[in-house]
Amino acid sequence: MISVSDLSEFFVEVADALVDDYDLVDFLHELTEKAAAVSGASAVGLVLADHRDQVRFMAANSESGELLELFQIQAEEGPCRDCLVTGEPVVNADLAHAGDRWPRFAPQARALGFQSVHAFPMRLRSTVIGALNLFGTEDAKFEADEVRVVQALADVATIAILHERNLVQAEFITEQLQGALNSRVIIEQAKGALSHADAISTSEAFDLLRSRARSTRTPLVAVARGVLADLEQVGGSA
Repeated sequence: MISVSDLSEFFVEVADALVDDYDLVDFLHELTEKAAAVSGASAVGLVLADHRDQVRFMAANSESGELLELFQIQAEEGPCRDCLVTGEPVVNADLAHAGDRWPRFAPQARALGFQSVHAFPMRLRSTVIGALNLFGTEDAKFEADEVRVVQALADVATIAILHERNLVQAEFITEQLQGALNSRVIIEQAKGALSHADAISTSEAFDLLRSRARSTRTPLVAVARGVLADLEQVGGSA
């Protein structure tokens, strides 16, 4: 099930990204896309816990992935919540038989066409800072070696977040996490505003933001701030 060629390409790109300065939010979004390609998952999402231990959406490869993550946060149940609490992966969960475990989440996920889910903790030693979630439209099963591969992807995401920080001091971890989460809020605001202004989907709006950031070599959050400022100016002069 795991694509060896996609996996090799992914780790080469990760190594290149972490050598130089990189945009963390864009990197995590890219990671969800690569995780989907490597694993064959139909939707992939990533959540982080902030300094108050509140779970917040961070990245997804599709609107379905984002919806599933946001619903887990709202319902306060689901594989990512279990992952964050236990620090252990949730593997090969059949949503057709998960109603007792997740009475609100499982029916919602099935209504969106998903049949299976796997969740992998993002851990720094004994501290869990987030979770990587993979959703399938079929009842897909991971073998033990495939579980290790996907867990490695989650570990890479953790390394990216804490890159070049003093991992011993908790304040650095909090600062890095909170900075990424705050950036995500601004990007979500810009995505929604651009979607409304240009009458396009939120996915298309996000692709426009990413394209502008990459073409101008500008951090994604800076592009988002610029879009919000431009749209506010247009609205104020209308």
